Amino acid sequence: MRKKHLKIKKSDKVIVLAGKEVGKIGTVLKVDSEKGRVVVEKLNMIKRHSKPSAKTGQGGIVEKEGPLNISNVMIVCDKCTEPTRVGKRVLEDGSKVRICRKCGEPMDR
Repeated sequence: MRKKHLKIKKSDKVIVLAGKEVGKIGTVLKVDSEKGRVVVEKLNMIKRHSKPSAKTGQGGIVEKEGPLNISNVMIVCDKCTEPTRVGKRVLEDGSKVRICRKCGEPMDR
């Protein structure tokens, strides 16, 4: 299966569109392009039971972020603070940047 190029990157601000966390905004911690999933900071928390080991020390129930499907999140523009689709533009120096479809401002710093 071919790896799909995704428009959402690590440290982007996203809003959740579907599921139990709908309407919440968070920062992307990890993007899995193979499975088409993203992990968003402090959203979709799941509980995992862990055994004690030398690395973790004490065992117990650990809460961590679970992955969300990439189709259920939408990127939020920094300038206009609106959920928006992402476009691409080539600058004068030849570099490609992602742009906000609502305000036209570049999203890449």
